Amino acid sequence: MREMEPTVFIVDDDAALLKGLEALMTSVRLRAEIYLSAEDFFANYHRARPGCLVLDVRMPGISGIGAYRRLREEGSHVPVIFLTGHADIRTAVGAMRDGAFDFLEKPVNDQYLIDRVQAAIALDRENRRRDVEQEEIVLRLKTLSPRELEVMDQLMAGQTSKAIARELGVGLKTVDFHRANIMRKVGVETVAELVRLVIKGKYVKEDRLSRTPCDALVMV
Repeated sequence: MREMEPTVFIVDDDAALLKGLEALMTSVRLRAEIYLSAEDFFANYHRARPGCLVLDVRMPGISGIGAYRRLREEGSHVPVIFLTGHADIRTAVGAMRDGAFDFLEKPVNDQYLIDRVQAAIALDRENRRRDVEQEEIVLRLKTLSPRELEVMDQLMAGQTSKAIARELGVGLKTVDFHRANIMRKVGVETVAELVRLVIKGKYVKEDRLSRTPCDALVMV
């Protein structure tokens, strides 16, 4: 579907600049969509669509910074390249601190902008691949029963099967049974693989593994 092709979304209140940027993107075979206002953009954008956003900082209505904050509040992590005709270092630093991909002052070199756009699209592609991987991991972990989660908690804390049996007040064979089920459902063969998978899925905070890992068995 064309909607799933990477798209360079460009938002600026300067119609001539918009047309120029659209022509620049299409000249290197990048799909582009242009909008004269952030309101127009939001009326047509869906975060499932891949690509990146080239966004003017100062616009009537919703400003570029306001649009960026709204995107993040709505759960969109599309890479954003800010453009401004005003040398505003404080705004630039704030935008970069908040996670903007780049902040460029107009007029920007055509080739440099193309390079940054392509890098932003590559980042978006990698982020989406990682998100899918994380979702698949979380789905696997959600197949575990409450008791299996308790056993996994202890395994990830470095406890032996005997120690887990004592902690949970069950037999050693019961622990081994649950352990085997965990490995089968999650699709790993060792505890080390299990730990790596859980961290990769962001299902537990890595810095808490040595203390109470399963207290953090929530999406982060």
